[in-house]
Amino acid sequence: MALLSAMSAQIMSAQIIPFESNGLLYKTLTKGGVTVMFAYLPAHLKEYSIMQVSISNGSPISWAVKPEDFSYRQQDGAVWQASPALSVVYTLLAKGGRHDVIKLVTTYERGVYGNEHMQTTNGYESRRQSALAEGMSARLKAGAAASALALVPTKLAAGESTDGAVFFPSNGKLLGPGTLVVHTGGEIFEFPSDGEPAK
Repeated sequence: MALLSAMSAQIMSAQIIPFESNGLLYKTLTKGGVTVMFAYLPAHLKEYSIMQVSISNGSPISWAVKPEDFSYRQQDGAVWQASPALSVVYTLLAKGGRHDVIKLVTTYERGVYGNEHMQTTNGYESRRQSALAEGMSARLKAGAAASALALVPTKLAAGESTDGAVFFPSNGKLLGPGTLVVHTGGEIFEFPSDGEPAK
């Protein structure tokens, strides 16, 4: 009976759970005590497709997380690798403007605030307060916003969590039907997806 209960708990923890919050459709999956959650953000930015992600470490082991842990495998075989946070920041510093900042921050915050499933200890809100300063140029604000929003390499101790945006350089194309693949927490998380919603 105990073995059956343990097997049942393991199967239940590996089930993808979809839910909606603030107009975004999320999927969440737990493996080995680590929970990964994501939703497509309804905006493209400088030819990036953007996902909002949250990672919670409920395991007793510390794990490092970074954007490069994320890839998207389309049904046609194309694979999109998430860009490192610094790459996104540099792109926005080079090309970003006021409109980019407003669109990026508004879209992300709409998803984060009020989402009862996303309570992070080391995420966007703490980065935002230290990144945005008064008197910066529009391009510097775009870079600062990206540095606050982007999922950055982080080591999560037991009980810690983080959130951030993951940027896929999709050249203005929608991510079609496929699978989001995440290598983290010593596990491989796979989220089958119908693809990015049309804008």
